[in-house]
Amino acid sequence: MCHQPGPGVSHAASAAHGWRALMLVSVAATGAAATGPDFLAPRLYQVTTETVMPHLEENLRYAITHEERCLGREDLATEFPILAHPALKGCALGQETRQEDVISYTLVCEGTHGTTGSASWELGQRRVTGTLNIKLGGKNMTFYQRIIAVPAGACVTESGAAHL
Repeated sequence: MCHQPGPGVSHAASAAHGWRALMLVSVAATGAAATGPDFLAPRLYQVTTETVMPHLEENLRYAITHEERCLGREDLATEFPILAHPALKGCALGQETRQEDVISYTLVCEGTHGTTGSASWELGQRRVTGTLNIKLGGKNMTFYQRIIAVPAGACVTESGAAHL
Protein backbone atom coordinates (compact mmCIF):
# COMPACT_ATOMS: atom_id res chain seq x y z
CA MET A 1 0.00 0.00 0.00
CA CYS A 2 1.41 3.38 -1.02
CA HIS A 3 1.18 6.26 1.46
CA GLN A 4 0.29 9.60 -0.10
CA PRO A 5 1.51 12.75 1.62
CA GLY A 6 -1.09 15.16 2.92
CA PRO A 7 -1.74 18.61 1.46
CA GLY A 8 1.36 20.85 1.52
CA VAL A 9 3.75 17.92 2.25
CA SER A 10 6.22 16.88 -0.44
CA HIS A 11 7.01 13.27 -1.31
CA ALA A 12 10.63 13.88 -0.16
CA ALA A 13 9.52 15.15 3.27
CA SER A 14 7.12 12.23 3.64
CA ALA A 15 9.86 9.74 2.67
CA ALA A 16 12.31 11.35 5.12
CA HIS A 17 9.72 11.04 7.90
CA GLY A 18 9.18 7.38 7.00
CA TRP A 19 12.92 6.65 7.10
CA ARG A 20 13.26 8.36 10.50
CA ALA A 21 10.41 6.25 11.88
CA LEU A 22 11.99 3.09 10.49
CA MET A 23 15.36 4.01 12.02
CA LEU A 24 13.75 4.65 15.43
CA VAL A 25 12.04 1.25 15.31
CA SER A 26 15.37 -0.38 14.34
CA VAL A 27 17.22 1.33 17.20
CA ALA A 28 14.50 0.37 19.68
CA ALA A 29 14.55 -3.24 18.50
CA THR A 30 18.36 -3.35 18.74
CA GLY A 31 18.25 -1.97 22.29
CA ALA A 32 15.61 -4.51 23.30
CA ALA A 33 17.65 -7.35 21.85
CA ALA A 34 20.80 -6.17 23.65
CA THR A 35 19.13 -6.33 27.04
CA GLY A 36 16.87 -9.34 26.43
CA PRO A 37 17.55 -12.97 27.26
CA ASP A 38 20.15 -13.28 24.46
CA PHE A 39 22.19 -10.46 25.91
CA LEU A 40 25.61 -11.70 26.94
CA ALA A 41 25.48 -14.77 24.75
CA PRO A 42 29.02 -16.22 24.66
CA ARG A 43 31.43 -13.79 22.96
CA LEU A 44 35.12 -13.11 22.90
CA TYR A 45 36.07 -10.26 25.25
CA GLN A 46 39.20 -8.31 26.11
CA VAL A 47 39.21 -8.79 29.87
CA THR A 48 40.99 -6.67 32.45
CA THR A 49 40.96 -8.05 36.00
CA GLU A 50 42.00 -5.79 38.86
CA THR A 51 42.43 -7.07 42.42
CA VAL A 52 42.70 -4.38 45.11
CA MET A 53 43.69 -5.11 48.72
CA PRO A 54 43.59 -1.73 50.50
CA HIS A 55 45.17 -3.04 53.71
CA LEU A 56 48.51 -3.85 52.00
CA GLU A 57 51.44 -1.54 51.32
CA GLU A 58 51.09 0.59 48.19
CA ASN A 59 53.42 -1.55 46.04
CA LEU A 60 51.50 -4.76 46.91
CA ARG A 61 47.99 -3.34 46.93
CA TYR A 62 47.06 -3.78 43.25
CA ALA A 63 47.26 -6.67 40.79
CA ILE A 64 46.07 -6.24 37.20
CA THR A 65 45.89 -8.83 34.42
CA HIS A 66 44.81 -8.58 30.78
CA GLU A 67 43.62 -11.43 28.57
CA GLU A 68 41.15 -12.39 25.86
CA ARG A 69 38.57 -15.03 26.67
CA CYS A 70 35.05 -16.11 25.90
CA LEU A 71 32.44 -14.99 28.39
CA GLY A 72 28.73 -15.70 28.50
CA ARG A 73 25.83 -15.08 30.83
CA GLU A 74 26.21 -18.54 32.41
CA ASP A 75 29.86 -17.77 33.35
CA LEU A 76 29.22 -14.71 35.53
CA ALA A 77 28.97 -16.52 38.89
CA THR A 78 32.34 -18.23 38.38
CA GLU A 79 34.24 -15.58 36.41
CA PHE A 80 36.20 -13.97 39.26
CA PRO A 81 39.64 -15.67 39.42
CA ILE A 82 40.05 -14.97 43.16
CA LEU A 83 37.26 -17.48 43.90
CA ALA A 84 39.79 -20.26 43.09
CA HIS A 85 42.17 -19.08 45.84
CA PRO A 86 42.62 -21.53 48.77
CA ALA A 87 41.48 -18.86 51.27
CA LEU A 88 38.05 -18.98 49.60
CA LYS A 89 37.76 -22.76 49.44
CA GLY A 90 34.14 -23.71 50.05
CA CYS A 91 32.85 -20.31 48.88
CA ALA A 92 30.86 -19.64 45.72
CA LEU A 93 28.56 -16.99 44.32
CA GLY A 94 24.89 -17.92 44.61
CA GLN A 95 21.44 -16.43 45.20
CA GLU A 96 21.32 -14.58 41.88
CA THR A 97 19.05 -11.55 41.54
CA ARG A 98 18.51 -9.30 38.54
CA GLN A 99 17.31 -5.71 38.28
CA GLU A 100 17.28 -4.33 34.73
CA ASP A 101 20.90 -4.58 33.47
CA VAL A 102 22.49 -5.52 36.82
CA ILE A 103 22.95 -9.11 37.98
CA SER A 104 23.90 -9.58 41.65
CA TYR A 105 25.11 -12.54 43.69
CA THR A 106 25.75 -13.26 47.34
CA LEU A 107 28.96 -15.01 48.39
CA VAL A 108 27.93 -18.25 50.10
CA CYS A 109 30.56 -20.11 52.15
CA GLU A 110 30.29 -23.58 53.68
CA GLY A 111 30.50 -24.13 57.44
CA THR A 112 31.75 -21.49 59.86
CA HIS A 113 34.00 -19.81 57.32
CA GLY A 114 32.96 -16.32 58.46
CA THR A 115 33.77 -14.87 55.06
CA THR A 116 31.10 -12.65 53.52
CA GLY A 117 30.73 -10.83 50.24
CA SER A 118 28.73 -10.01 47.18
CA ALA A 119 29.20 -9.46 43.47
CA SER A 120 27.39 -7.45 40.85
CA TRP A 121 27.65 -7.31 37.08
CA GLU A 122 26.60 -4.27 35.08
CA LEU A 123 25.64 -5.39 31.58
CA GLY A 124 26.30 -2.56 29.18
CA GLN A 125 26.16 -2.63 25.41
CA ARG A 126 29.82 -1.63 25.03
CA ARG A 127 31.26 -3.35 28.10
CA VAL A 128 30.43 -5.64 30.98
CA THR A 129 31.75 -4.74 34.44
CA GLY A 130 31.76 -7.07 37.43
CA THR A 131 32.83 -6.26 40.99
CA LEU A 132 33.30 -8.81 43.77
CA ASN A 133 33.59 -7.41 47.34
CA ILE A 134 34.86 -9.77 50.06
CA LYS A 135 35.46 -9.56 53.80
CA LEU A 136 37.51 -12.49 55.09
CA GLY A 137 36.07 -13.90 58.32
CA GLY A 138 37.98 -13.38 61.55
CA LYS A 139 40.66 -11.23 59.92
CA ASN A 140 38.73 -8.02 59.27
CA MET A 141 40.45 -7.94 55.87
CA THR A 142 38.51 -6.61 52.91
CA PHE A 143 39.36 -6.57 49.23
CA TYR A 144 37.68 -6.45 45.87
CA GLN A 145 38.19 -7.79 42.39
CA ARG A 146 36.86 -5.92 39.36
CA ILE A 147 36.51 -7.29 35.84
CA ILE A 148 36.01 -5.06 32.83
CA ALA A 149 35.18 -6.95 29.64
CA VAL A 150 34.99 -5.25 26.23
CA PRO A 151 33.60 -7.23 23.26
CA ALA A 152 36.33 -8.33 20.84
CA GLY A 153 34.52 -10.68 18.44
CA ALA A 154 33.08 -14.14 18.22
CA CYS A 155 34.22 -17.06 20.37
CA VAL A 156 36.07 -19.71 18.40
CA THR A 157 35.37 -23.33 19.33
CA GLU A 158 38.05 -26.02 19.47
CA SER A 159 37.03 -27.10 15.95
CA GLY A 160 37.85 -23.58 14.73
CA ALA A 161 34.24 -22.58 14.07
CA ALA A 162 33.11 -19.16 15.25
CA HIS A 163 30.32 -19.13 17.84
CA LEU A 164 28.25 -15.99 17.37
